[in-house]
Amino acid sequence: MAALQFLENGTRQKRLLWVWYARRSYSSFTENLSNPAHKLQSYVSHSSDPYLNLSIEDHILRKSPPDSTILFLYVNRPCVVIGRNQNPWSEVNLGILNAATGSKELKDSESPGLGAVDIVRRRSGGGTVFHDEGNLNWSITCPRTLFTRDKHAEMVVRALRKQGIERARVNERHDIVLDQGHEKRPSDPEDMHRTPYMVDEGTPKPLKVSGSAYKLTRQRALHHATTLLESPNLHIISQYLRSPAKHNIEAKGVESVSSPVSNIGLDLNAYQKRLQEVFAEMYASVGKVDIAESVGDEYINIPDIRKGYDELRTLDWMWAQTPQFDAKLDFVNGPDITMNVHHGIIKSFNVEAHLVDDTHEDIRTALVGTKLQDVADWTMLLQANVEPFNDRCAAIAQRLEELLPVPEFPRR
Repeated sequence: MAALQFLENGTRQKRLLWVWYARRSYSSFTENLSNPAHKLQSYVSHSSDPYLNLSIEDHILRKSPPDSTILFLYVNRPCVVIGRNQNPWSEVNLGILNAATGSKELKDSESPGLGAVDIVRRRSGGGTVFHDEGNLNWSITCPRTLFTRDKHAEMVVRALRKQGIERARVNERHDIVLDQGHEKRPSDPEDMHRTPYMVDEGTPKPLKVSGSAYKLTRQRALHHATTLLESPNLHIISQYLRSPAKHNIEAKGVESVSSPVSNIGLDLNAYQKRLQEVFAEMYASVGKVDIAESVGDEYINIPDIRKGYDELRTLDWMWAQTPQFDAKLDFVNGPDITMNVHHGIIKSFNVEAHLVDDTHEDIRTALVGTKLQDVADWTMLLQANVEPFNDRCAAIAQRLEELLPVPEFPRR
């Protein structure tokens, strides 16, 4: 009994010591981050949670000194990340995400899915991207006065070229692409906007390997981007980013620009180290990197990060932040119907005037004022509110399910 008590006490002491150490590491993270003496800092996340990594990134933006420059690297589990001002119904194949969470069965024509695929609305602008374990996300937070859209993209290209990728360059949209020309021509190796394989006109077109987004505050600038190094899902990314409702939605938000993409073909860990080296070289005149640390899942216990994490997972942030849009329900045999949605709430349900009947009026009454995020099943909603539930109701419910599904957040 005494020996058992001794073991229990030892285990308890180890647990208390771990809790103390964890709390101290959380505290020291924010202390180091906000210390004005630390002009250059570098962090690598060992978490694959996109909500957490984006919240750590936002914490860095908010807490770091105005004159500091900070590199943050992270890899997310499979997820679709949309821009702050985008419409998820027109950007993402939400039906596949529904299937991935187990709430819907896949049709024969759809992708088999990747298991639980998150959908995330980030705080920066830009377009929709797909993340997975073969994609390295990098972000730089720096003084706004020193920010340009090309500065750190050029840094990333410099790192790629040090790894032997001479086809990499920054294009006119500030994305990173790989030129596909067959003939090698003379080119300045210090020019991050041209390569020996660049084709000025015609084909072959360059392949996109990195897309950027930005967030600017009064004193700070955040530039973050993807880097497709070795994604195992390259062949199905387009299926997740191709919405069946795209041509039925007229939106006021930012639309993504589609581009053919490619893997770079580099080992992620090796390239991550190279990028850290190039970052240190680029800012050598400022001094050495003061802080170079790892962060992980336990950092969710920092109150400010937890607050940001919880916000990203709210239904209001994900769906109600969508800019106003019109959705057109088109039918082969039936009237065209247009719904206006503002902040995720159905504001109107309009049917071609000469074809309106009592059923349409009942459906309008049931739908106007409804939050899209509250609709788990369009058929069940109309069955509960429209009597009789006839073939016309069923057809409208089915079309709504096809165009405006709302997937659940995967439970973890």
